[in-house]
Amino acid sequence: MAAGPFRRVADAARSLLPRVLWNAVRAAITAMTTPLRFSARTGHFRSSLAGRAVAADGSPLPWYSYPAIDFLAARDYAERRVLEFGGGQSTLWWQRRARAVTTFESDPAWEARLAAGRAANVELHHMPIELSDEDCLAAIARLLEDRRFDVIVLDGHLRRELVAVAFDHLAPGGAIVLDDAEGYDVQGEIRWRGDCRRIDFFGFAPGVALRHCTSLVYVGDCFLLRPDVRMPTHDEVA
Repeated sequence: MAAGPFRRVADAARSLLPRVLWNAVRAAITAMTTPLRFSARTGHFRSSLAGRAVAADGSPLPWYSYPAIDFLAARDYAERRVLEFGGGQSTLWWQRRARAVTTFESDPAWEARLAAGRAANVELHHMPIELSDEDCLAAIARLLEDRRFDVIVLDGHLRRELVAVAFDHLAPGGAIVLDDAEGYDVQGEIRWRGDCRRIDFFGFAPGVALRHCTSLVYVGDCFLLRPDVRMPTHDEVA
């Protein structure tokens, strides 16, 4: 694999400078350029200006932490069904990868944007935030019936209350994605479930100043953790 321009310049400088001087130059360059390089390559800079989660090329990204996005992006969802509680840029990201996406969204503005940009494989429902919590959950249960999903994302209204719903509709080998998992007391909702496991992806997210956590919760064998999943190369990650 050919080295990038940055690496070629660094290799040339290292061969020309005394080791002590090179170490000092390298440390200074690393400290100054790494945040800029990260922001440019991940799309963080572009997301901050746009006010929505996008990659460096402007394509949609979920508002998950970058470690979670990198992990999820390496998996195959061509035959998988995704359920989202809370849509947005993530819906546009999932619709390009999954066989089918079912999204519940409570914000009218986001819902209108999704309705305009959704693909044929997206089923969009209004999440009736104006109802009581009990009536809202009952309405969701009626729409979902006994359906099962391979990936279930909790990133919207009533996310703590919807943990139990997610487990009820999780397909064998599937996973629940909990965004902003450090809040909303979702940890308390899964702690008592002795049959599940959790992986935390803590880091920066598109256009967000502070780090947060996106967690993966699963029961038994999870298709996202299969050992034959291709590991990304150096040039494919930020």
